[in-house]
Amino acid sequence: MFLHRTSRLTPFAMMICCLWISLLDTSLPAAETEKVDFSADVRPILARRCYACHGTTIQEAGLALHNYESATEETESGIVAIVPGNVDESELVFRIEETDPDLRMPPAEHEPLTAQEIQTIKTWIAQGGEYNQHWAFQPIPEIAPPAIADVSNPIDRFIDSRLIKAGIEAAPQADRDTLIRRLYYDLIGLPPSPEEVAAFVNNSDPDAYEKLVNELLASPHYGERWARHWLDVVRYAETNSFERDGTKPNAWKYRDYVIRSFNEDKPYDQFLIEQLAGDELDEVTRETLIASGFYRLGIWDDEPADPLLARYDELDSIITTISQGMLGLTVNCARCHDHKIDPMPQTDYYRMLAFLDELTPYGRRGDEKTFSQSDVSDPELNAKYQSIENQLRDLRQRMYELEQTGVVKMSAEDQRATETGRRKKLLERKLKKYLDPEPWVQYEGMKEEERQLEEQMRQLPERETVMSVAKVELNRAPTTVMLRGNPHVPGDVVEPGFPELFGDADPQFSEAGPQPDRSGKRKAFAEWVASEKNRLTARVMVNRIWQHHFGRGIVRTPNNFGLLGAPPTHPDLLNWLAQEFMDQGWSMKSMHRLILMSNAYQRSSQSVDDSLDKDPNNDLFWRFDLRRLSAEEVRDSVLAVSGVLNEKLYGPSIYPDLSQEVLSTQSRPGEGWGKSSVVERNRRSVYIFIKRSLIPPELASFDFPDADVTCEARFTTIQPSQALAMINGEFLNDQAKQFAERLNKEAGDEVESKVRLGLKLVTTRKPTETDVSEGLQLIDTLQKEHGLSAEESLKYFCLYALNLNEFVFID
Repeated sequence: MFLHRTSRLTPFAMMICCLWISLLDTSLPAAETEKVDFSADVRPILARRCYACHGTTIQEAGLALHNYESATEETESGIVAIVPGNVDESELVFRIEETDPDLRMPPAEHEPLTAQEIQTIKTWIAQGGEYNQHWAFQPIPEIAPPAIADVSNPIDRFIDSRLIKAGIEAAPQADRDTLIRRLYYDLIGLPPSPEEVAAFVNNSDPDAYEKLVNELLASPHYGERWARHWLDVVRYAETNSFERDGTKPNAWKYRDYVIRSFNEDKPYDQFLIEQLAGDELDEVTRETLIASGFYRLGIWDDEPADPLLARYDELDSIITTISQGMLGLTVNCARCHDHKIDPMPQTDYYRMLAFLDELTPYGRRGDEKTFSQSDVSDPELNAKYQSIENQLRDLRQRMYELEQTGVVKMSAEDQRATETGRRKKLLERKLKKYLDPEPWVQYEGMKEEERQLEEQMRQLPERETVMSVAKVELNRAPTTVMLRGNPHVPGDVVEPGFPELFGDADPQFSEAGPQPDRSGKRKAFAEWVASEKNRLTARVMVNRIWQHHFGRGIVRTPNNFGLLGAPPTHPDLLNWLAQEFMDQGWSMKSMHRLILMSNAYQRSSQSVDDSLDKDPNNDLFWRFDLRRLSAEEVRDSVLAVSGVLNEKLYGPSIYPDLSQEVLSTQSRPGEGWGKSSVVERNRRSVYIFIKRSLIPPELASFDFPDADVTCEARFTTIQPSQALAMINGEFLNDQAKQFAERLNKEAGDEVESKVRLGLKLVTTRKPTETDVSEGLQLIDTLQKEHGLSAEESLKYFCLYALNLNEFVFID
């Protein structure tokens, strides 16, 4: 609690304290010192150290430091925390410098501010104590790239200007062997063949690199690679989670929609609108209905202890995914109370929920299709089905009435049996006995007509259904703020609206939405999210694209652009990229092309000692960061090198073989896990059936994400389970055998030729003589010292080659 300073110090103590402050104040920066930015430099300190007691929710002693007005006005105890331009009169400074534990702020049970933090606050107050809006909440400014001689790519002009200012020397450009491998993995997630590497390395065309970029962007494998990044963000899986972890029918069609969208370079704004309001658009298509399956991807409890709470937990998962994945905002933090850090009151959360409150749950136990499956069959086909179904319904009604004339003559026990699931079998055995001959002949004729109609139905092509928002609940009770987030304690009614920090006007709705039985609220929300005026959407997506090319984003917290997120290392570059992204029609491929053509992307990972000392984290992108292959890239690369990769696109998911030990980890071992043919099992990893409770070990070992929540960036770990999977795992050993068979077919009879080809396929470069010698020595040792056959030895050489660091890491 802040008190008036004169009420607690003796005159002598006051004199000593003032002398101490004046001495410290001599270190204040001169006028030419770089200006301290409140949003970037000061607010994070206040957020970490002060807002818990003096923020949006709790305001001890009547003091709040989260906005200018409350921080600079006199409190109930008569003090002023911040006096702009006057460090000596600012109570905040006095308190954070206090040494008496009873008076110091933060309180004694917390760590005091560091000398650097104190100096930052003092400098800021001395410079006027201005409160400016957080960088991510400001409109995207118009920015021109810095002018640097002989640098044409705008990205390089931003990057190089920072390097020049910091006196950092950039690493040299990577060689062509490195660049082609880097490009292939970044864009399509597969290794280049030795022939493709040789063709690129030996190509003297000055535009060879640009042509390769365009070729890979045009590859259908590009969508497979980049769809997986988006699937991480939207927590894609094909099951419900919880104990039963039942299958979500047709979830794979959403995955294929994402792959196609990336391959077609669908504008990102359209991509978002289709997912957020695909069932509410002016023109609803099969594709947009599949896109609306976004709302059905989350976990679903089919037997909740508290159904009302489960419904709002499901909606919270959607709000979290939208706000973090698309907007870079942790709106979900305001479910139970005002956001502790960001300027986001609890009402903002429920105003956003009001856009979505008409969404039905994924399903109801015993009926999981009504809300989540839409029939998208051809209208003519549906008409044929409808005609036959109507005939069957009328026929079965007449059959039932005729059956009942016999049932009433049966014993009481048999009559009761006809009211159960035993009816059909009982009637087959006994009905003839209770019907007169003429009605029986009539009944037999009806049975034959029923069989014919059923056969006609079987002859029709199958109807197609897709996972979607098939049904909504209009005219629900108004949305209310829920006290402490508890749906059983409703508070004030709220209307749909956008977060206050944007200052956007509330949406206007017509009486009827664009589609029957749809209000249009989600369409209005989607258009706001995907608007060029939205301050976050473009920034968040270009940061994600940058992240997957450089290993981390310009903002290192891709799902959190708020006050507790990491500030951008290159804010001007981020803003310029966001504007360029929109200017280029939200084209993701154009953004790829711009980034990949930069010198910054084409640098080697080679270290420069002085640069490493100055920027050990590579915040300024003076070199390229080495990275480990993702789980999917490891598996797909093994299949590609062994020569068995099935490049088939799209379609239902596949099921890799799992050991009984892995299957037994489920509550019902093996339930819901299908069996695919060998050819299907060799398809790319993006097509693997994602069962939340049963992730295949070859993916799980290499940091496949938790599919229950949005994943902003995967962990990249190096751990023993990876080595065990790569050396002892059944998948790798099976593929090593396939690899050996390939070498036998393609390299001839000479062992040395097999070793050379094997190493060339694994490393995508010409092996050195030392490499070859070590491979030959391994085979010789296996045969002479361990008594293995030539075939077994070759297989273990292949396993060794697949375990080389050069195979698992991208330079």
